[in-house]
Amino acid sequence: QVQLVESGGGLVQAGGSLRLSCAASGRTFSSLNMAWFRQAPGKEREFVADITPNRGSTSYADSMKGRFTISRDNAKNMLYLQMNSLKAEDTGVYFCAANPNGLQTRTPRYYNYWGQGTQVTVSS
Repeated sequence: QVQLVESGGGLVQAGGSLRLSCAASGRTFSSLNMAWFRQAPGKEREFVADITPNRGSTSYADSMKGRFTISRDNAKNMLYLQMNSLKAEDTGVYFCAANPNGLQTRTPRYYNYWGQGTQVTVSS
């Protein structure tokens, strides 16, 4: 089992920045593929970014490239998402997710563990 707890969401003006954190426990964090997803009201959950366990290879959804940065600290069992140049369309609930199967994927159903989410609201 893996427990994930997100924090760092809030209200920010367009153009501003936020840093989300995800604390993991219950399983060797360094073995997990990790990702951030988000869900806006009335929309499906969408991929934001992911990072592999050891080499820390990352990938991003096209609309986040150059603005968001995913990172991890395996010593602290922490996952981060630095979000810059935020836009109103970035508003939503942001979830961290863990995949213990060694699969780097953008598909939510392959992630076995999810946090409760943290709300990000960007005012225009």
